[in-house]
Amino acid sequence: MTLPGYQTYAPPAPPRRSGLARASQVLGVAGLAGLVLCLAGMVPALVGLVLGAVSLVRRDPDRRPAVVGVTCSALALLIGAGLLFWLLSKAARCGDEARYPDEASRRGCVEREFPFAQANTHPAALVPVSAAGVHSARALTASSLSADA
Repeated sequence: MTLPGYQTYAPPAPPRRSGLARASQVLGVAGLAGLVLCLAGMVPALVGLVLGAVSLVRRDPDRRPAVVGVTCSALALLIGAGLLFWLLSKAARCGDEARYPDEASRRGCVEREFPFAQANTHPAALVPVSAAGVHSARALTASSLSADA
Protein backbone atom coordinates (compact mmCIF):
# COMPACT_ATOMS: atom_id res chain seq x y z
CA MET A 1 0.00 0.00 0.00
CA THR A 2 1.31 3.41 -0.94
CA LEU A 3 0.82 6.52 1.11
CA PRO A 4 -0.77 9.45 -0.69
CA GLY A 5 1.81 11.63 -2.42
CA TYR A 6 4.43 8.87 -2.65
CA GLN A 7 5.21 6.65 -5.61
CA THR A 8 6.52 3.11 -5.48
CA TYR A 9 9.97 2.49 -6.85
CA ALA A 10 10.10 0.43 -10.01
CA PRO A 11 13.61 -0.52 -11.15
CA PRO A 12 14.34 0.14 -14.79
CA ALA A 13 13.81 -2.77 -17.12
CA PRO A 14 17.00 -4.54 -18.23
CA PRO A 15 18.01 -3.84 -21.80
CA ARG A 16 16.59 -6.33 -24.29
CA ARG A 17 19.11 -8.72 -25.76
CA SER A 18 18.76 -10.20 -29.19
CA GLY A 19 19.41 -13.92 -29.37
CA LEU A 20 19.82 -13.74 -33.14
CA ALA A 21 22.50 -11.06 -32.85
CA ARG A 22 24.43 -13.04 -30.23
CA ALA A 23 24.16 -16.25 -32.27
CA SER A 24 25.39 -14.39 -35.34
CA GLN A 25 28.37 -13.05 -33.42
CA VAL A 26 29.30 -16.47 -32.01
CA LEU A 27 28.91 -18.21 -35.39
CA GLY A 28 30.89 -15.51 -37.18
CA VAL A 29 33.84 -15.84 -34.81
CA ALA A 30 33.55 -19.66 -34.94
CA GLY A 31 33.55 -19.44 -38.73
CA LEU A 32 36.81 -17.50 -38.73
CA ALA A 33 38.40 -19.98 -36.33
CA GLY A 34 36.99 -22.95 -38.25
CA LEU A 35 38.74 -22.00 -41.47
CA VAL A 36 41.84 -23.67 -40.05
CA LEU A 37 40.01 -27.04 -40.04
CA CYS A 38 39.85 -27.70 -43.78
CA LEU A 39 37.53 -24.78 -44.47
CA ALA A 40 34.89 -26.20 -42.10
CA GLY A 41 34.24 -22.67 -40.84
CA MET A 42 32.33 -21.74 -43.96
CA VAL A 43 29.15 -23.50 -42.77
CA PRO A 44 28.82 -21.65 -39.44
CA ALA A 45 29.84 -18.43 -41.18
CA LEU A 46 27.00 -18.81 -43.67
CA VAL A 47 24.48 -19.44 -40.88
CA GLY A 48 25.90 -16.52 -38.89
CA LEU A 49 25.56 -14.22 -41.90
CA VAL A 50 21.89 -15.15 -42.32
CA LEU A 51 21.11 -14.76 -38.61
CA GLY A 52 22.87 -11.41 -38.43
CA ALA A 53 21.05 -10.13 -41.50
CA VAL A 54 17.70 -11.19 -40.02
CA SER A 55 18.56 -9.46 -36.75
CA LEU A 56 19.51 -6.25 -38.57
CA VAL A 57 16.38 -6.30 -40.72
CA ARG A 58 14.24 -6.74 -37.59
CA ARG A 59 15.92 -3.68 -36.12
CA ASP A 60 16.61 -5.39 -32.82
CA PRO A 61 17.79 -2.95 -30.12
CA ASP A 62 21.07 -4.81 -29.58
CA ARG A 63 22.67 -4.17 -32.99
CA ARG A 64 26.38 -4.29 -32.20
CA PRO A 65 26.66 -8.12 -31.93
CA ALA A 66 24.72 -8.45 -35.18
CA VAL A 67 27.12 -6.10 -36.98
CA VAL A 68 30.13 -7.96 -35.56
CA GLY A 69 28.57 -11.29 -36.56
CA VAL A 70 27.81 -10.18 -40.11
CA THR A 71 31.31 -8.73 -40.50
CA CYS A 72 33.10 -11.82 -39.17
CA SER A 73 30.86 -14.16 -41.17
CA ALA A 74 31.38 -12.23 -44.40
CA LEU A 75 35.13 -12.12 -43.81
CA ALA A 76 35.23 -15.89 -43.14
CA LEU A 77 33.21 -16.59 -46.29
CA LEU A 78 35.46 -14.38 -48.42
CA ILE A 79 38.67 -15.92 -47.07
CA GLY A 80 37.24 -19.44 -47.38
CA ALA A 81 36.05 -18.88 -50.94
CA GLY A 82 39.45 -17.47 -51.89
CA LEU A 83 41.28 -20.43 -50.38
CA LEU A 84 38.90 -22.90 -52.01
CA PHE A 85 39.38 -21.28 -55.41
CA TRP A 86 43.16 -21.33 -54.97
CA LEU A 87 43.23 -25.01 -53.96
CA LEU A 88 40.89 -26.10 -56.75
CA SER A 89 42.89 -24.18 -59.36
CA LYS A 90 46.06 -25.96 -58.21
CA ALA A 91 44.30 -29.32 -58.36
CA ALA A 92 42.94 -28.58 -61.84
CA ARG A 93 46.43 -27.65 -63.00
CA CYS A 94 47.72 -31.04 -61.83
CA GLY A 95 44.84 -32.82 -63.56
CA ASP A 96 45.55 -31.21 -66.93
CA GLU A 97 46.37 -34.08 -69.31
CA ALA A 98 48.02 -31.76 -71.83
CA ARG A 99 50.54 -30.60 -69.22
CA TYR A 100 50.93 -33.97 -67.43
CA PRO A 101 50.20 -36.76 -69.94
CA ASP A 102 50.70 -39.83 -67.75
CA GLU A 103 49.54 -40.86 -64.28
CA ALA A 104 53.03 -40.73 -62.76
CA SER A 105 53.61 -37.12 -63.77
CA ARG A 106 50.16 -36.09 -62.46
CA ARG A 107 50.88 -37.88 -59.18
CA GLY A 108 54.23 -36.08 -58.98
CA CYS A 109 52.48 -32.74 -59.51
CA VAL A 110 50.01 -33.50 -56.71
CA GLU A 111 52.81 -34.51 -54.35
CA ARG A 112 54.79 -31.38 -55.25
CA GLU A 113 51.85 -28.93 -55.02
CA PHE A 114 50.20 -30.54 -51.98
CA PRO A 115 53.01 -31.79 -49.72
CA PHE A 116 50.52 -32.71 -46.99
CA ALA A 117 48.89 -35.26 -49.33
CA GLN A 118 51.94 -37.41 -50.02
CA ALA A 119 51.47 -41.16 -50.10
CA ASN A 120 52.46 -42.93 -46.91
CA THR A 121 54.86 -45.84 -47.24
CA HIS A 122 54.68 -47.47 -43.84
CA PRO A 123 56.40 -50.79 -43.18
CA ALA A 124 52.93 -52.26 -42.58
CA ALA A 125 52.14 -51.69 -46.24
CA LEU A 126 55.03 -53.97 -47.19
CA VAL A 127 53.86 -56.89 -45.02
CA PRO A 128 52.55 -59.91 -46.99
CA VAL A 129 48.79 -60.39 -46.90
CA SER A 130 47.14 -63.78 -46.44
CA ALA A 131 44.85 -65.26 -49.09
CA ALA A 132 41.77 -63.90 -47.30
CA GLY A 133 43.18 -60.39 -47.56
CA VAL A 134 43.65 -60.04 -43.81
CA HIS A 135 46.93 -59.71 -41.92
CA SER A 136 47.24 -62.59 -39.50
CA ALA A 137 49.98 -63.48 -37.07
CA ARG A 138 50.01 -67.07 -38.37
CA ALA A 139 50.54 -65.91 -41.98
CA LEU A 140 53.32 -63.54 -40.92
CA THR A 141 55.16 -66.19 -38.93
CA ALA A 142 54.75 -68.77 -41.69
CA SER A 143 56.15 -66.39 -44.29
CA SER A 144 59.03 -65.38 -42.03
CA LEU A 145 59.85 -69.04 -41.32
CA SER A 146 59.86 -69.93 -45.02
CA ALA A 147 62.10 -66.93 -45.73
CA ASP A 148 64.61 -68.06 -43.07
CA ALA A 149 64.80 -71.63 -44.40
